[in-house]
Amino acid sequence: MENISPIIEIGILYLIIYSILKRAKGSRFGQALMGVGILVTVLGLFTHLFHFHVLSLLIKYLLIYFAISSVVIFQPEIRHFLVTIGAFGKFEKKHKSNKNDVLSPELFIEIIRDLSSKKMGALFAFERGISLRGYEESGTRLDAVISRELITTIFTPPLPLHDGGTVIRNGRLSSAHCLFPVSNNPILVSNGMRHRAAVGISEETDAIVVIVSEETGNFSVAHNGKIITYPAESNPAAITRWIKKALPDESSQLSFLPNQINSLKKLFGNFLKEGQA
Repeated sequence: MENISPIIEIGILYLIIYSILKRAKGSRFGQALMGVGILVTVLGLFTHLFHFHVLSLLIKYLLIYFAISSVVIFQPEIRHFLVTIGAFGKFEKKHKSNKNDVLSPELFIEIIRDLSSKKMGALFAFERGISLRGYEESGTRLDAVISRELITTIFTPPLPLHDGGTVIRNGRLSSAHCLFPVSNNPILVSNGMRHRAAVGISEETDAIVVIVSEETGNFSVAHNGKIITYPAESNPAAITRWIKKALPDESSQLSFLPNQINSLKKLFGNFLKEGQA
C-alpha cells in the first residue's frame, strides 16, 4: 500500500491541475494565471540567484494578495468550475418518455430552418450535465412534446412567451420564457441580447445553446462561452452534429474527465508492470 500511495497522490494532483488548466484555457483567468506564473518564475529565479531576501518576501506577500483578490476578480470562472465539478455528482432520475415524444435532430433542423425563413428570433438551451432548473424558475414550465407548430407559436411576437429562452431536457420542451444570464464578454458588444444571453448561460453551464437571428436568419451555437455562427443557407450537417451531442443518446452518458482517466490507467498499468518485473 505504501508503494501505491505516491502513485495515487500523483494521479489526484494530475486530475486537479489538468482540470484547472483545461477550464482556464482561453479565459481571462487562464491568461492572468499564465501571466502571474511567468512573472513569479522569472522573479523567483532572479531573487534566488542574487539572494534578494527582501524582494523574495515581497513576492510571497503579493502571491497571497493575488490569491485572495482572484476570488473576487474571477468569480464567474471559479463559479463555473465549481458548478461543473458538482454536476458529476448529480444522479438525477431521467424522465422516461416515449421514443416518439423525444426531439430528433432532423426535426429540430426543420424547425430552425422554418424560423430562419420567417426571420423569427429563437433561443434554445439544451440541458446536459449541469442542471438548468434554476433558470427555469424565471420562465413558464411546459414539459411538452416539441413540434414545429408549438415552437412557432412560442416565438411569434407579441405573444407572451416569445421573449427569453427555452430549456430542452431529455428531448422535450421543459420551459419557455426563461431569463438567461447575459455575458459581459466585450467581443459580443455588437451582438444582440439573445446572443449574449446564449453565451452567458454557456459560460455558467455545459449547455449547448442554439440561436436563430431575427435580423439575418442565421443560426448560431454557443458552448463553453464561445459562439459559432452559420449562414442560413449553410449545410445543416454542422448543426446536426451539435444537436446529436446535446440530445440524451449522447449527453446522458457523461464521463468524468475521460482523457485524464485514460492517462491514469496507463500510469497504473506501467506501475504494475514494473512491480511484477
